[in-house]
Formats: sequence, structure tokens, C-alpha cells
Amino acid sequence: MTRNLMFALMSATALTMAPMAVSAEDKSGENRAEVSASTESSPVAKAALAQDLFSHATATKNAVAALAAAQIMMSIDMTDVERDKETKDNESAVAEGGTDASDAPADAMAMLAAAKEFAGGDPSVVGLIEDAEAEGARGRIGGASRTLSRLPGGKVDIFKVPFYGGRHAEIGIAGDGDSDLDLLVTDENGNTVCLDRSYSDVIYCEFTPRWDGYFVVAVANQGNVRNSYYILTN
Repeated sequence: MTRNLMFALMSATALTMAPMAVSAEDKSGENRAEVSASTESSPVAKAALAQDLFSHATATKNAVAALAAAQIMMSIDMTDVERDKETKDNESAVAEGGTDASDAPADAMAMLAAAKEFAGGDPSVVGLIEDAEAEGARGRIGGASRTLSRLPGGKVDIFKVPFYGGRHAEIGIAGDGDSDLDLLVTDENGNTVCLDRSYSDVIYCEFTPRWDGYFVVAVANQGNVRNSYYILTN
């Protein structure tokens, strides 16, 4: 099968979306401005980077990489929020995935614990890890929110997320590593804003809307086991 079902689901959902406000502003076409990507390291981008780095650390048993990922996560202040969502069947899911073993993506403490394990008692590396634990979450940057979703294999989560026109918008997906997640973001007119079909469950999307509006965010679990992931927004 193909992954076109996700597009059909989102197109149908986009048609039912109510606008954020009624105005005379032209809201035809694509709700994305042609602007340069932000060069500022934001909390959403940092969280995605940390999860990517930790995936590498886990695959290679690299203590230093796991420590670096933990330090990035410790520098971020995330606010947990509730979001309305709809979950549908994903008929395009493929039969892949690992063991359904995680209730949430790794946090900083789990990353530090993994770093200690990978260090194998090396005193110099263990010392760095202990220094990071003692340092704690100093100098955190805020401004990002997250929602935990435990998405079964073969399902699609659909969110409606508002963003302001003219402001940098970010969406991140940080999975638990148990399966592949795909991301599709469309505006209220059904135009594709972001699409990621890579074989990963860590995804980052950024754009600048032209006007205030809702965006449909579809997260598809392409595996056959649950993936507990965070959806992150600025």
C-alpha cells in the first residue's frame, strides 16, 4: 500500500475547520510566507536535536553522545498541555516496528542513566556525567509546549493547531523509537506546509504563516506497535 490515505484524511479534516476569526483579509492560496528559515536555536528545534542525538547514542552505545543529548534536554523548559485530537485508522501502515516497550520518549534523566551505562565505568566520562547531574537545569530557555500521545500501530493522530500570521511557527515530533512516524501539515485550504516521510520518529517542521489560522497536523504510525511521542510547538 501507499501512504496516500493520510493525505485523504487530512484533506477531509481541513474542509471542516472553522477559521480563527472573520476578517476581510485575503486567505486564499497557501498560508505560508516565503521567508528564510530561522537561525535561532529554539526549544522545539533543540528538543528534536536532542532526541536525534540520543537515538544515535543508543544505536552506537556512545556515552558522550548520550550525555550531550541529556545536556540539551536539561537546557529546555517545556510546558505540558492538553490538545484535542482525532485518531483514525492508517491503512498505509507497514508491518515494521520494534518492541512496544516505552511509555514516553527519553527525558534528560533517562539519557544520563543511559550515558552511565554506555560509559562502562570509564572514570573520566562518569565524572562528566556526574558534573552534569550536579549542574541540573540551570539557564533553561522556555516558550515551548508539548503533548504526549500514545499512538497505536496503524493509526493516525490528527490535531488542529493555531498559529499567528507573520510569526515563526514550529512543530516537532519526538517519538520513543519503537516505530516510524510520518508527519503531514496542511493549512486550512488543504495546502501542504510540511511533509516528512523519512524512516524516523523524530521530525522538525518550521514555517511562517501569512495570516492567523489553524493548521492540520497528522502524525501517522507506520509500524505495528505503539509509539509514545511528544508533539512540540512554540
